[in-house]
Amino acid sequence: MRKNIIAIMYDFDKTLCAKDMQEYTFIPNLGINASEFWKEADEIRKENKMDQVLTYMYLMFKKMVSNNRSLKRKYLNDMGKNIELFDGLEEWFERVNEYGESVGMKVEHYIISSGLKEIIEGTKIGKYFKQIYASEFFYNEDGNAIWPKLAVNYTNKTQFLSRINKGVLDISDDTSLNRKMIDNARRISTANMIYIGDGYTDVPCMKLTKEGGGVSIAVYTDKTIKTAQNLLKEERINYLALADYTKDSEIDKIIKKVIQNMAINTEMKNITYKQKREIKKVNE
Repeated sequence: MRKNIIAIMYDFDKTLCAKDMQEYTFIPNLGINASEFWKEADEIRKENKMDQVLTYMYLMFKKMVSNNRSLKRKYLNDMGKNIELFDGLEEWFERVNEYGESVGMKVEHYIISSGLKEIIEGTKIGKYFKQIYASEFFYNEDGNAIWPKLAVNYTNKTQFLSRINKGVLDISDDTSLNRKMIDNARRISTANMIYIGDGYTDVPCMKLTKEGGGVSIAVYTDKTIKTAQNLLKEERINYLALADYTKDSEIDKIIKKVIQNMAINTEMKNITYKQKREIKKVNE
């Protein structure tokens, strides 16, 4: 029997806020501009053939050490307070949850981001996510970052779709994740999954969600509208919408429509499932 749960999965940078999260506080505190930081990261990546996410994490650590400072979890958490979220997001989650309940569905929210978990946790919306899958540092007993704990790059993001689908949320549990599981036993149907992103780095998740019967949405600003339009033209997504999460906005209406359709489809599948069970009992 289908469970009445919907998962909405979000990228973070340029999906829920206008720029990369390091650009709000971390980079300015170093006394340099964002373009300098990312240029240096790109040079290190190319010279050493490094993963892009591990490179920026390494450079963050290196910059702090060169300034005789420790990179602490609390320091990064506090930076979340300075993230400028897109309009409507502070009310978005409760509004969407209430609508889901009104049509008999439980809505859960997840982050799948190449940004930093510590910063996301410190934002005004961090409390609304059931799970935040994002890059993260490992800290010693003094609370100082000493090693990458998790690096979420643009292709390994897709593993988290499977974790959410199966209900195996613990990233240290690969055994359960890889164990065969029949569709009806999975915690959240792939048809009840929604992915919201902003660009080509989200394509693997967008494509997998859409092909699994779920819905993919690209949000855009004036600067990124062409990318979103291309994603729609290339059939990577189902919808595109302005990055405005206020009540009755474009994406607000799309999400409610999608949730309503998922509720109807889930109920129909549950009815069919019950009918098949009853027929089976009669035949026995």
